Amino acid sequence: MLTPSRQYTFMKKPTLLILAILLALSVCAQQDSQFSQYIFNGIHINPAYAGYKEDLYVQSFYRSQWAGVKGAPKSFSIAADGAIREGDVGLGLIVSNDQIGAQNYLTAYANYAYRIRTGSDEMSRLSFGIAVGVMQLGLDANKLEAINPGDNAVPLASQSTILPDARFGIYYSEEKYFAGFSVTNLFAKYAAKIRNSNLLVPQPHFYLTGGAIFPLNEDLQIKPVVLLQDDTKGPTSVDLNAFLLIKERIWLGTFYRTSVKLYQKNNLPSDLPAENAAGIIVELFATPNLRIGYSYDYSLGNLRSYNYGSHEISAGFYLGNKNSKRNRAPRCYQF
Repeated sequence: MLTPSRQYTFMKKPTLLILAILLALSVCAQQDSQFSQYIFNGIHINPAYAGYKEDLYVQSFYRSQWAGVKGAPKSFSIAADGAIREGDVGLGLIVSNDQIGAQNYLTAYANYAYRIRTGSDEMSRLSFGIAVGVMQLGLDANKLEAINPGDNAVPLASQSTILPDARFGIYYSEEKYFAGFSVTNLFAKYAAKIRNSNLLVPQPHFYLTGGAIFPLNEDLQIKPVVLLQDDTKGPTSVDLNAFLLIKERIWLGTFYRTSVKLYQKNNLPSDLPAENAAGIIVELFATPNLRIGYSYDYSLGNLRSYNYGSHEISAGFYLGNKNSKRNRAPRCYQF
């Protein structure tokens, strides 16, 4: 069984020890896909968000983390969601792939959200969502190279397994405010134990998010957003975001991400330094129905001298015209 204490590397050429250590921590922590632009489509972290854009909406993300580091995480995700039954039900589908060194994670989830009107208009809703799907875990033995030749801990053959999984979320929104809570990777860890799988399985992740939008004048609106993420094993992280919406066409944003210690985790060193990052996000409506985004974040921690930052691109398309002209007042959760 592969554990953090086993010594192996997925790098074919020698590299700085600090890179190997931080990459190993990334693998062993088994974090969910990290997308800085999650704020533009909450379905990536919360199934209760399905249908909130009302039109059928298709969006994809691609993220290359720690550019210049061999074996660094790369993530791709595509999602489609929309609302039916006069907006009371949201449906969605999301497929993601993560490559971290020798390990690969492919997931597919079907999302269902029941959206309850809590006010006299359609802008105030409380949504409960669930996602069910599968997770394929893979390990490419060709990318592994033992530090100590003959180490039996390093598998000689590639491995793969498919596990059932589920997600759950709650989402509340009104015209100017939103808040959500969700849990991912609910069953995969326990399914792996039943099957005696030796592959590392993502831990359950907990997300708590909230935000608001405030008009500054007819052309400018500001949107602060906070995201708290915890998986009970790795460091707890907090994202602090601030966005400026210009003429309902261009989003300009900045964010700061840091790890925090909310409670003692016995598997983490008590003196583990915080990992911090800062970045920028730009998204624009290239056409009334097409959204294109880019983000760049730069590590402020131990990796800052050994990589060129992380790049992320996104593209989204509305298949319908309900929102295409932006006739209604901007809703906080729709952007």
